[in-house]
Amino acid sequence: MNPDISIENHGSIFLFRMNTPAAAEWVSQNVQEDAQFFGDALAVEHRYAHDLAAGMQADGLVLA
Repeated sequence: MNPDISIENHGSIFLFRMNTPAAAEWVSQNVQEDAQFFGDALAVEHRYAHDLAAGMQADGLVLA
C-alpha cells in the first residue's frame, strides 16, 4: 500500500509530502493558509510534526 503522506526528518524541519489527492485535501482543510511549503512539501517545525502526523493518522491517512 502506498502511503498518503511521506515524512522526511531534516532535523529542525520535517517535510510532509502529499502523495494522494486525499492527503492534499486533508492539508487544505486542516492546515493554516499561511503554512510554509518547500517545493510541494509542507514544511513543519519539529515541535509540531508529531501532533500533525497524529491528526493525519486519526483521520485515516497512511503515513510513511
